[in-house]
Amino acid sequence: MAEELIKVTIDGQEFEVEKGRPLIDVINEKGFGVPSFCYYADLELQASCRMCLVRIEKMPKLQASCVIRCTDGMEVTTKSEEIEKAQRAMGEFLLANHPLDCPVCDRGGECELQEVIFDWGDVEERFDEPKNAHPEKFLSPIVANDQQRCILCKRCTRVCHEWMGEDAIEAGNRGSNTVIGTYGGWLNCSQCGNCIEVCPTGTLLDGVYRHETRPWELDQTITTCTYCSDGCQLSVGSRADEVHRIVARDRYVNGINGEFLCIKGRFAHGFVNHGDRIKTPLIRYKKGGKLIPSTWDDAIAFAAERIKESKKAGVVATSRLTNETVHTLKRFADECRDGTSYAVSDTYDLAPFFENLSAPLCTHKEIRFAETIVVIGGDVDEEQPLTAKQIRQAVRNGGANLILVNDTPSRLSHQASQFIHVNPGTVEAFVLALADPSAADMAAAKMGIGRAEIDKARETANATKGDLIIMFGKELGAEAQAVAANLPSRHENRNVKLHPLAGYCNSVGASDMMPGRKPVADVVAGSDALLIAGSLSDEEFAAADLASKPFVAVQELFLTDTAAAADVVFPAASFAESDGTYTNNDGFVQRVRRAIDPVHQAKPDWMITSLLASELGADFGYSFSASAVFRSIAESHEAYEGLRYPDLKDETRPVRVKHKLVSGADVSGAVASLRDRVSQFPDAADKITEEPRVGHKLHRVTTMTGKTPQFHLLANGNPKPDDLLVSPLFQFNPDGSPKKEEESEVAAG
Repeated sequence: MAEELIKVTIDGQEFEVEKGRPLIDVINEKGFGVPSFCYYADLELQASCRMCLVRIEKMPKLQASCVIRCTDGMEVTTKSEEIEKAQRAMGEFLLANHPLDCPVCDRGGECELQEVIFDWGDVEERFDEPKNAHPEKFLSPIVANDQQRCILCKRCTRVCHEWMGEDAIEAGNRGSNTVIGTYGGWLNCSQCGNCIEVCPTGTLLDGVYRHETRPWELDQTITTCTYCSDGCQLSVGSRADEVHRIVARDRYVNGINGEFLCIKGRFAHGFVNHGDRIKTPLIRYKKGGKLIPSTWDDAIAFAAERIKESKKAGVVATSRLTNETVHTLKRFADECRDGTSYAVSDTYDLAPFFENLSAPLCTHKEIRFAETIVVIGGDVDEEQPLTAKQIRQAVRNGGANLILVNDTPSRLSHQASQFIHVNPGTVEAFVLALADPSAADMAAAKMGIGRAEIDKARETANATKGDLIIMFGKELGAEAQAVAANLPSRHENRNVKLHPLAGYCNSVGASDMMPGRKPVADVVAGSDALLIAGSLSDEEFAAADLASKPFVAVQELFLTDTAAAADVVFPAASFAESDGTYTNNDGFVQRVRRAIDPVHQAKPDWMITSLLASELGADFGYSFSASAVFRSIAESHEAYEGLRYPDLKDETRPVRVKHKLVSGADVSGAVASLRDRVSQFPDAADKITEEPRVGHKLHRVTTMTGKTPQFHLLANGNPKPDDLLVSPLFQFNPDGSPKKEEESEVAAG
């Protein structure tokens, strides 16, 4: 329904705006601007800084514009001597205890308090009492805190509560002694760092980036996160071909995530410039021999010759690679060797879902404003943090119904209007119950719940007038995915949308790029020469027995187990060194932009594959241009038809691929197979009652996250140091054990 438009006059100019919009948003949108610190869009109102004061006709006093909603005929004055005097007085109060340490503060140059005060040119300072001085300390291995810079806007406490549902950081004490702190003095949370991001001053600091450079020395490059499938937009801050920090500030980019990032997207960038990166191509000339550094020409020629000699070649792509790379690998399989099979290494295959897709994918904005959200399986808080944040705000700020179906309790289950706690491994039975009411009793018994819980969930979904969103995780097998993708067709009179909780940054894109793919196990088993871009999962690697294969070539950043078993290793460029695209779980195609030159002799994955193809006599016509690769994608894949890089330049208007919708698909066979599968579930099981610790997946040490030292401490229990004034990295070993000898030496010195 269209919003009702009303007329509002601001500084003598009349505008038509939506009725009920926050006045501060309208003022800033129209270019007048008012200073503010505590206000933050889509968070509960605080109205504590009193900086956004305006004069409103017929109101007796100055008003804080952040708490005023627009009404018809409202007349507003944003600039006057009276208003500036009041704002200067508030600025004076904020500076009463604020240290003037801008030359050493990490936020110097992008501090909101600094910007506002500098706009006035001078502020009278009449307080000569001693300032409340506190030493800078650590709140966790990743978050540092300088209490004396705090202006008590409480943005950090609100994002911790509303976005993350953790309440890990809060205001303590009262009056002039109020400080922002933590329970017990130590942050035991997901360590997302969003409190750092939204802090308008240098109170909360990035412990990974702290004291490395000044903000104005960094080149900012807008790109897309390389971790989960949410596709958060971020800004890579680099200097002299080294990545120093990653932020998601709206001042740089207005992406789907605003200023939100998780711990991995914000802090786990140490792998980009890590010393363990593969520096040159490596060749193992004889089975059982060592990998020997080589030139690119020799490595390409050696690999091409061995692939040419093979009887049957196979190609494996990983879903962390760009669309350009996966598409090029598919072309390599199709055009370089007849009968070459190909696969995508991922947490689970999305092919059954997209083959039966009966409704559009939902966006994260639609999740935020949905009326009912059904989450079937998955671990959203730990694996898709932006999706979890949007769900949490939809429930808390929007009153949405959340139906959570899982065998494990989680933070999100505490906010669910209905948590359906099922037996371990029986999540698929809920999909069967929704698709086939005649099987509901059997499904309920297998899940260990009452039939009434299924009926209640169905009633909630049927009563939904707004958006009804269905999400699912990797617990759903092929049949359950097909049935879930077809569920919207059973609600033709409702606005039902789907959201796959895909595993990696380009799981959706990799699925689009490689139609007709086979399982990884089949490709590996049926090939005597393999080209693997990335690394196989632990389970896939254990089953692959790569050492027994006549020839294996791997494109990787590090010498992983997969790369160490290869006969040729090509050094691949990271996401920060490549141009390309990812397709996220909204179906948005988002740019990956090169921030620094490739380290050592690394090359983008798609370029490595095309060089190998050229050696085998196939010319893809890319001319070393990522945009040419994307043009090839648009010409080869119907869902991407007509797209070009210029279409993707504006992150405020993301471009969605046109996934084909299947109407009236017959999934009766999938329902029957799913019924048979569910009938074989055990009749009874002990339910999982223990809630996993926060960060049990986010803090996991992997090939990439393990290159940021702080992750080792977090993964090993996040031990609280004796001295909070000293970095935990200086007090603990990576396994979380204290450095006893070093501590005694420091004490003795």
